[in-house]
Amino acid sequence: MDRDEVTLRKFALGLLGTFAALLLIANLASLSNSNAWYVRTVDFVREPMLYLTVLLGLLALATRRRAGWWIAGGFAVVAIIQMTRLWPYAPFAGEQIALSDNDDTGSCFTALSLNVKQSNDQYGEVAALIEREQADLLLLMETNGAWMDALEPQLAAYPQRMSMPLENKYGMAFASRIPVIKAKMITNTSANTPTLYSTMRLPNGSAFEFVGLHPRPPVPGQDTTTRDENIARAGSITPGGLADVIVMGDFNDVPWSTTTTKFRESGDYRDPRIGRGTYPTFPAGMAIIGWPLDQLLVKNAIRVQSFEVLKNVGSDHLPMKARFCLRDGEGEVLESFQPAA
Repeated sequence: MDRDEVTLRKFALGLLGTFAALLLIANLASLSNSNAWYVRTVDFVREPMLYLTVLLGLLALATRRRAGWWIAGGFAVVAIIQMTRLWPYAPFAGEQIALSDNDDTGSCFTALSLNVKQSNDQYGEVAALIEREQADLLLLMETNGAWMDALEPQLAAYPQRMSMPLENKYGMAFASRIPVIKAKMITNTSANTPTLYSTMRLPNGSAFEFVGLHPRPPVPGQDTTTRDENIARAGSITPGGLADVIVMGDFNDVPWSTTTTKFRESGDYRDPRIGRGTYPTFPAGMAIIGWPLDQLLVKNAIRVQSFEVLKNVGSDHLPMKARFCLRDGEGEVLESFQPAA
């Protein structure tokens, strides 16, 4: 082996060793309770990081140096941390929800959620999506005045609507073909960052609550305390106090994070992705190596018949659609009500 090749191998090992050390420090820090943005951001990239560390570990072994084995061991520890967090969402892990085969149209309905991306000007793509899917419940995020104007013909097809168009990327619009008993958009923790709470009643009399959530993400200079409080408050005690609840929206968080895991477990919510895959939704153009920022959780008697991530419609998020059922005799029944205006 000539001197140049030896130098190159030493340089490669040094580079790999430095990267392994940085990844190991970042991942050990991510196991703490810190809300610092640079710590919590690690949660977002666990899935692509798993693939990357396996590849880099193999490269370290390929150097055939003793140091390469130590470096590969560092990458292996990082990979194990990722696998531990991601394990519940592996396709071969146990499923948390058995998909329902109930096809009673009186107790089943569909919901569609999408972060449209405020700066996205492909209004026609989203309009076509709404017309094509014909969802009973529709939740749109990052909707400003321009988006509301562009989608007016599609939204007009829904008997009941509520919206808070904003220019800060946190506008929200909700539309329903299911009778709404009451609905409101409130700011749980952040000004001009609405959360939707809606109480609905199905034709069979069963009532449930639908929560639409879009908290702020961790960004440089801003920790996740506010986001975590928003997520925690959104589903801990819903305004209607009903037992059957659906939560959808862009959480700006991943399902295996400490925050969303605590939300799910403390609120007794169930995630249909557990045991089936991660179903990434962001970034839309590279979702295969992205992460699932858009969540779908259900509680108590709400059954999930099907769910899927739909094709790109021009946003940086992919749409998420699900079909739910609330069987007769399982949910709280409200015999009479006054639909919301």
